[in-house]
Amino acid sequence: MDTLDQQLMALLRQDARASVATLALKLKVSRGTVSNRIARLEDAGVIVGYTVKLRPDAAPNMITAWTSIAVEGNKTREVIAILLGEPGVSALHDTNGRWDLLAELKAGSLNELAEVLERLRLIKGIGATETSIHLQTYKLS
Repeated sequence: MDTLDQQLMALLRQDARASVATLALKLKVSRGTVSNRIARLEDAGVIVGYTVKLRPDAAPNMITAWTSIAVEGNKTREVIAILLGEPGVSALHDTNGRWDLLAELKAGSLNELAEVLERLRLIKGIGATETSIHLQTYKLS
């Protein structure tokens, strides 16, 4: 995966409904290049689906979880690129300490969360994960 693929995925994360023509214009490449790269990323399993982002209060029953991720060897960039294409990952953070990355996950049910976690476990380069489910939020006044 090169810089153009990463830029394409970033644009798709912002607006998965963007037309090929719009993506090509923003990336300053031909529509054919965009179409071919999207097809290649889908075939490789980097892009696993397209989703809709909702305001947090629009989906009050969504399950939120945080997964701490340990990356094996020198695979951080590859793992990040794949995680950015995972529809269950709503945010991804680089961290220090025991874990290399922190992924915020969103799912509509525990079964859906289990599917997201299974897809994460299958990513080559992920050595270990630890997941915590968000139960309740407390605000300090």
